[in-house]
Amino acid sequence: MNGILIMDKPAGFTSHDVVAKLRGICGTRRIGHSGTLDPMATGVLPVFIGRATRACEFAEGDDKVYRATLTLGVTTTTQDSSGTVLSESPVLCDLTDVRAAASGFLGEIEQIPPMYSAIKVGGKKLYELARSGVEIERKARKITVYSIDVTQLGTREYSLLIHCSKGTYVRTLCADIGASLGCGGMMSALRRIRAGRFDESMAHGFDEVSDNPTAHLLPVDSLFSHFPKVTLSPSGERKCKNGALVPCKTAELGARYRVYSESGEFLMLAEGIDGNLKTVKSFFEV
Repeated sequence: MNGILIMDKPAGFTSHDVVAKLRGICGTRRIGHSGTLDPMATGVLPVFIGRATRACEFAEGDDKVYRATLTLGVTTTTQDSSGTVLSESPVLCDLTDVRAAASGFLGEIEQIPPMYSAIKVGGKKLYELARSGVEIERKARKITVYSIDVTQLGTREYSLLIHCSKGTYVRTLCADIGASLGCGGMMSALRRIRAGRFDESMAHGFDEVSDNPTAHLLPVDSLFSHFPKVTLSPSGERKCKNGALVPCKTAELGARYRVYSESGEFLMLAEGIDGNLKTVKSFFEV
């Protein structure tokens, strides 16, 4: 079994839990995912099965879109509603204030990762240190927030539609917006509605995939559909499968291409170099 399965991760599952359950459903251990979601989060989790796992690295850097609920006036140890409450404050701001505060986090910014995260420092994950009561200094990371649309849900709750880069911690963004308003804040709900080229309309729950997972598989080349397509002759296919450069007069230096055999088999993701195609990653069956 080879391909990409877009899962709708349920709340309470880690991304690893989803992979573990799919290993049983699909009858294979060769499964990976791109873009970890916190246990409380739901939504789009691209899962790569069989030889498609070779494509995971190309999806990890994709931009994401989230719908989060920001609850103002409360801060917690985890920056979300799963943590222990640290403080409670009155909320005196309104929708205009929240929109103004959110706009201050647009563009390329530096974000300090939360202690409750899977980032490793000295061989230990930060959340392991946090659970033992240890807090250490973390280096700020550059992220990009492309847009934040804010709508009001209640007196203290706001819905944030966030388009951001890889590596963005939405709960930290919620906490930082709350801090900038002077009342504190936490993330009380999170749903990923898009990851790169895959959105929630393409996502499936376990109940859908359990009986026939292959019916919902996307071909691995769907991840590269924005790149031009090149079809090789039999001699070019042989060169490709031997790892050699494949002559291609139309190949532009540095450009990437989806490369296929005459029979339609997806062979590789390639890059143009000196009038040739060079393998970036092969996907043909060995």
